Amino acid sequence: MKRRAGEREKELKKKKLLEELGNNRLPYVTPADADFHQLWKTKYSKLIIRKSDTVPEELHQMVQEGFLTLQKHDCFFQDLVRIKGKDFVTPVSRILIGNPGCTYKYLNTRLFTVPWPTKGYDIKYCSPQIHDACKALIRLNDYLHIEAVKALQGQNLFETKEIKDTTVIDREQNFATSLTEKGSVSKDQSSCCVPEDDYISLKNRTSYNLTLLNYMDPLQMLYLKQEPYFGMGNMAVSWHHDENLVERSTVAVYSYSCEGSAVAESNEQKLKGRDPAVWHVGLKVAWDIETPGLAIPLHQGDFYLMLDDLNMTHQHCVLAGFSPRFSSTHRVADCSRGTLEYIIGQCELALQNLQTDSDSMALSLKSLETAVVKQVEEIHNEVEFEWLRQFWFQGKRYLKFTDWWLKPMAKLEEFWRKMEIMTSLVLSEVGKEEQIKEQRNETISCFLLVLTERQRLRKEWTARCQSEAAESLPEDQKPECRPFWTDDECDMPLPYDLEEVIANLQNLVQWVE
Repeated sequence: MKRRAGEREKELKKKKLLEELGNNRLPYVTPADADFHQLWKTKYSKLIIRKSDTVPEELHQMVQEGFLTLQKHDCFFQDLVRIKGKDFVTPVSRILIGNPGCTYKYLNTRLFTVPWPTKGYDIKYCSPQIHDACKALIRLNDYLHIEAVKALQGQNLFETKEIKDTTVIDREQNFATSLTEKGSVSKDQSSCCVPEDDYISLKNRTSYNLTLLNYMDPLQMLYLKQEPYFGMGNMAVSWHHDENLVERSTVAVYSYSCEGSAVAESNEQKLKGRDPAVWHVGLKVAWDIETPGLAIPLHQGDFYLMLDDLNMTHQHCVLAGFSPRFSSTHRVADCSRGTLEYIIGQCELALQNLQTDSDSMALSLKSLETAVVKQVEEIHNEVEFEWLRQFWFQGKRYLKFTDWWLKPMAKLEEFWRKMEIMTSLVLSEVGKEEQIKEQRNETISCFLLVLTERQRLRKEWTARCQSEAAESLPEDQKPECRPFWTDDECDMPLPYDLEEVIANLQNLVQWVE
């Protein structure tokens, strides 16, 4: 419900903004404009751009070879996401790589990390080339972490002193130089301004646990949205805030456009200040019609950092050029509810309410207290709809990298099956007349809410797996509706369709009353 309310609020804000604009367009600037540096310094100073020549050549080579290897092995996938109750296939193809057991959720879709090589984990990759590609990305991750810490240290020092030299000799050069200098301040230089505790905070806000890789070839797209507020041209990714991140954490984005003849100076009529042949990142102050926006060109091997709260106070978009482009977007994902360790812990907590008789081996529940039943059934829903169905909805994509996730998913499915038994045991107990009337009624009412939600979500996921958008995907990427079973399958204690179960419970509540 909160997510839907948030989506409605964003739509209303967007509608209001477009109504205020009418047929007009907001101004925006690029590094070629005279007032760019002053605007960046006053409104966008937490955006840091680094040119490719600041990155070690060996790292460029490793990462770019990794991108091409993953593309060669068909390891980029268009996600089937859900927006305002409808399914859409993303124009950008993606894959998530990161710490083993981590996930990242966006647009109601939970992506599961392809684990990068990690000490203590036995990860069997499908080929040495895929291993090397994942290894290159963790190397890039380590590098961007160090650069982000430097940039944040520089930001703290930067904000304590007046800028003395505001003369712009060569705008683009001055822009690149000033940003590079901001990021090169050492801990010793800034220690007088930043307390020791802040270094722990800086580290936590830059310790990227995953990267979302993106790929798009704009010339293969039938249609790209036009940027609606500034007239910036074709968008590969619309205006947004990145979701599900640790608060005030830095986002780092490495860009690799396959530049060639397509990126030569565009012969088309140029948009104001922006060459449509070149990829750009666009930034604007969120829901603001007074501050000009920024459009910053991204050339092969450039990277940028969005520091501190920039992702919350501003929105960004990606403006398509003419050439194919890869990017690696490194994030500190909020994994408080999004790791394998977390969900296994939840399942084990739920199963503490299940006991086995040592003689008959019969299963029973330790407690029928409403709070306990509610907690167990909510975990039941969580493992089914946030993990099992999300994973199998993405087809067999992860098997192109490794089979690492298969054992954990089998374990979660085993837990889930035990929770189905627990649900059937609750149904059996609440049907007994010897239960205390008030407690029984309270338990049934609470139980009904969770089961009704389960029935609604099962119908929704079943429909999603059969949608037109799902059918359009390649065979090995088509969603699998799992768990799924028919009434003929006797190993399941309850039917897949809970309509009759819910109706019986509703009648029981009326009878009790």
